[in-house]
Amino acid sequence: MSILITGGAGYIGSHCVSALSRRGGDAVVVDNLSKGHKEALSGGRLYVGDVGDRAFLRSVFEKEQIDAVIHFAAFSLVGESMTVPEKYFRNNCMAGLSLLETMAEFGVRRLVFSSTAAVYGEPERVPIGEEHPKSPTNPYGQSKLIVEEMLRWFDAAHGLKYAALRYFNVAGAREDGGIGEDHRPETHLIPLVLAAAQGKRESLTLFGTDYPTPDGTCVRDYIHVEDLVDAHFLALQYLEAGNPSAAFNLGNGRGFSNREIIEAARRVTGKPIPVSEAPRRPGDPAVLVASSEKAEKVLGWKPKHPDIEEIIADAWRWHEAHPEGYGG
Repeated sequence: MSILITGGAGYIGSHCVSALSRRGGDAVVVDNLSKGHKEALSGGRLYVGDVGDRAFLRSVFEKEQIDAVIHFAAFSLVGESMTVPEKYFRNNCMAGLSLLETMAEFGVRRLVFSSTAAVYGEPERVPIGEEHPKSPTNPYGQSKLIVEEMLRWFDAAHGLKYAALRYFNVAGAREDGGIGEDHRPETHLIPLVLAAAQGKRESLTLFGTDYPTPDGTCVRDYIHVEDLVDAHFLALQYLEAGNPSAAFNLGNGRGFSNREIIEAARRVTGKPIPVSEAPRRPGDPAVLVASSEKAEKVLGWKPKHPDIEEIIADAWRWHEAHPEGYGG
């Protein structure tokens, strides 16, 4: 039996493929390589194509004996989703539907879905639990919530059991520095901070310094990518045991402001990291901090790398070893 990992050549997907291979599992990777990198793969069999292409996806299911699916493939840039929402609904929602239809056709009944904290929108309270109202403030979060709703109805109609994992901010890299985060363009704070530390950027742009937070900058909950991957395998075990579909938040339960991240990166790298300030970006909530109590209680998951300096240090090791990303 094999695990299909969509978006498996991307940042989180490649770490999942690596971890599955280390566990002795068999990974089938589907990625169109628009964002992913072949060089990031350290195992599995790669099929290059779009999840939204039913004919292509059916050919993969026909060739491989798929037991379960971990679905990462999606566009995930909040700012871009605000300017071209159609791209996000077409790709994230329609491709998600294509995957669910194909799973139902071939009798594959277990799915771990890469969702997001963006489904909650501007939180009414923190830390955020799974029952918090869902009111996305950007099309990216809305597209993920739509897929969660599709999953609920596919469960009811076809018995497709799922675990929707709502990530908060993912960072870090594999401890040995072999694989890491290489987005083109890069929009995530920690790799942008580290690019400034490397001198690849004149300065880091800090978007918004007037939020209702202690230092005026956004507060986010950061989770190490390896901890995140561990949760996916625990979620698969949960589904394999015959448990009902469920959603789980994944985070450390502690928030760090953008300024705190910059200061931590300065300590880790020993670099000055110049900063320039700019207005807020549309669609960015002030504070997003997770309550992961449900994942801890139900899945038995707990972060092994909660320290923000460790997360940044692992990311820094990757960036130092790959100053031009996978292309260098």
